[in-house]
Amino acid sequence: MRYSLFAAVAVVLATPAIAASTAKVDPAIAKAIGDSQRSNANRARDAYRHPAETLAFFDVRPGQTVVEVYPGGGWYSEILAPMLKGNGSYIALVPEKGVPKFAERTAANKDWFGPVTIAPFNATAPSTIPAGSADRVLTFRNVHNLIMAGDVVASKAFADYYAALKPGGILGVVDHRLPEVKDGSLEKESGYIKRSTVVRLATAAGFKLAGESDINANPKDTHDWPKGVWTLPPTLSLGDVDKAKYQAIGESDRMTLKFVKP
Repeated sequence: MRYSLFAAVAVVLATPAIAASTAKVDPAIAKAIGDSQRSNANRARDAYRHPAETLAFFDVRPGQTVVEVYPGGGWYSEILAPMLKGNGSYIALVPEKGVPKFAERTAANKDWFGPVTIAPFNATAPSTIPAGSADRVLTFRNVHNLIMAGDVVASKAFADYYAALKPGGILGVVDHRLPEVKDGSLEKESGYIKRSTVVRLATAAGFKLAGESDINANPKDTHDWPKGVWTLPPTLSLGDVDKAKYQAIGESDRMTLKFVKP
């Protein structure tokens, strides 16, 4: 597709500069990341997920109410919940069918995590998070799941994020990056999504793009693997086939986008 010069200039002017995060890491975050209760396997993935720099870029700190979207196995929960214990609030926005499993996991770690609020997400029901109550909504490698579930689900989710945040609150998004030149249909099957898709969903919900960073970029990722993003670590969906090759590449190339609720 060919673009006019004016269109190209407009895109450049509308895009915040991409830069590495220079924000200072809060000591409470550093302490939570270094906690020996985190498993060795999770700690090994810090090299790919850069939790200290990522949370600093999203200006996450004690005293806030932080919503984590679809926490899954709890990799970031093990950092966020203990960091907020006694000084802030951690809310897990969990798909309705996943609530029992996540509740069991947090109950098993209640002394470590402290109080955890679980808010079920339903694409056809009102949000379970009080409007205007959150300082941060964070979604790590989850927007692609929403896209695969359908645009209606994705749009509802972003509307819920917007409603949950206080004015001035931040939505932080990390996800597997699909280059803009790639066929958009790959978003439905590869696990990768385009930056423009995330920006479209966020701006349609009312957010303003406030910044982006290459903290979680991986230039070794060519975005064209046999089993999509799941070919790479940590999933390694091909098993032992070319395992050393994929381990050398590491985890996926990821965009890190920061949006603000005006």
